[in-house]
Parts: sequence; structure tokens; C-alpha cells
Amino acid sequence: MKNIEKVVVGSLVALAVVTANGCTTTQKGAGIGTLIGAGTGAIIGHQSGHGAVGALIGGAVGAAGGALIGEQMDVKYCPACGKSYDKSVEYCQKDGTKLEYKK
Repeated sequence: MKNIEKVVVGSLVALAVVTANGCTTTQKGAGIGTLIGAGTGAIIGHQSGHGAVGALIGGAVGAAGGALIGEQMDVKYCPACGKSYDKSVEYCQKDGTKLEYKK
């Protein structure tokens, strides 16, 4: 494994540890997408002799895709009536109950 590949792998492991602790769904999606994209990119890049470049490109694409998916999962709901709301809304507009995140 070349030095640049070791740096990329080390960075991805650090990102995995950070992602696992107290992040929003969007951040977790971006972290998981980065790991999957980087791994896939490294495998594809390795076949052409450019594993580190493949990992970096795959990680960037994975982060963007994962963040978009995570953003869609960051939805709150009313435990009383079940209605869903955007993450920026704090209380149900129908009955005033404090909203919770879907798990």
C-alpha cells in the first residue's frame, strides 16, 4: 500500500469514528456515503493503478450522495397524530405537541 493510500485509509477510519458519535442523520449519511464511495473508488482505482485517486473521487461522490439521502431522513413527526414535518419545525401545527425525530 502506497503512502497516499495509507493516509486516505487512515482518514476514512477517523471519519467513521467521528460519524458514529452524536451526528445528525444528514452527517451520518454523508459519513457512511464517504466510506462506501471511497471503498468502491479504491477498488475500482486499484484496478487501473490509481487506488488513492479512486478513493478520493469515490469518497467525494459518496459524501454528496449520502448527505442528500440523510437530509431526506431528517424528518420529525408528531407522536400524538403522526403527521410528518420538516426538521426546522418544533411543534405540531395541528395539536401543538413537541415533534420528535423518526428513528
